[in-house]
Amino acid sequence: MRAYLADSEYIDWRHPLLMAKAAELADGVSGDEAVARRCFEFVRDCIKHSWDYRMNPVTCKASEVLLHGTGYCYAKSHLLAALLRANGIPAGLCYQRLAVAAEGPPYCLHGLNAVYLEQYGWYRSDARGNKPGVAAEFIPPVEKLAFPVLPVMERDISGIWADPLPIVIAALTQNTTVEQVYENLPDVEEAEMSAAVNWNNSGIFEG
Repeated sequence: MRAYLADSEYIDWRHPLLMAKAAELADGVSGDEAVARRCFEFVRDCIKHSWDYRMNPVTCKASEVLLHGTGYCYAKSHLLAALLRANGIPAGLCYQRLAVAAEGPPYCLHGLNAVYLEQYGWYRSDARGNKPGVAAEFIPPVEKLAFPVLPVMERDISGIWADPLPIVIAALTQNTTVEQVYENLPDVEEAEMSAAVNWNNSGIFEG
């Protein structure tokens, strides 16, 4: 679990602003599930999704997302991982491959999180931000993500990453406006993708 608690360049949970916010979110509640829910709801509801709000600047580091109050799904997942780790809760990054529009192509990666809860093990959550047609919740062990994965080319990408994928970092650091990011959303080709993650109906990771 050490890697999923680590402070890193983009999940920089030792930043003073992040440590203060993590402590604030944990105040008055006990247990990893209650703390994780507080962190999830803060990122989902209080950090604006960059494209939904057409809001600059483009953020990548967790501390940047918190400071500016905005981020793409990837950046919001960096912040949620950082807040969880700052509270001693193991957290990682997950990805889906989804159609950019209602029906693909084109496709792009979508970023979300996995949190390790003592009672349930690894549990995926998606704090990208709700809107009409999107209603993600934190209700373990039931998984309620922002988007369903539909055939033919959409996928849950297997694995829980301790650090962001390089192509995600490139998209968020090499483009200077939310519009530029949207025009260059990260993607992986079918041949490069792992097999889909094996999740049961309760949303519990089975390996």
